[in-house]
Amino acid sequence: MRVTPKDEELMALLRVNARTPVSELARQLGVSRTTIQDRLRRLEVNGIIAGYSVRLGADGPSEGISAVVEISVDPHMNREVVKALMRMPQVETLHTVSGKFDLIAQVRALTTDHIDRILDDIGIIEGITRTESAIILSTKLDRR
Repeated sequence: MRVTPKDEELMALLRVNARTPVSELARQLGVSRTTIQDRLRRLEVNGIIAGYSVRLGADGPSEGISAVVEISVDPHMNREVVKALMRMPQVETLHTVSGKFDLIAQVRALTTDHIDRILDDIGIIEGITRTESAIILSTKLDRR
């Protein structure tokens, strides 16, 4: 089964809150409730969505690709930039940091093409002056 960019957006929203009502998912994605219900059913039947914490099933794609994005921000635009990043469901974490960058975001998507689009979307946010990103290849330790 081919996972579409809309499917990826839907799964990203469900990762944020798997209990989001279908009507709200439809509104956020700009499609009908029926379309969302059909997409969910197709993702479930094909084993891509295996449960609603959202866990991706063994027959579906891997958990995806993560990237760390270091972000420099115009100091007068910091609040607006943070709000814009918080509206992006693919942004899993957002930290203020000291050093040459102001923020560090961790983003997740299913494919490198989708990560590329997310990085482009971040780069054009008004108030962001510079970004630098790195794809996470593997996790050697996670104590969370």
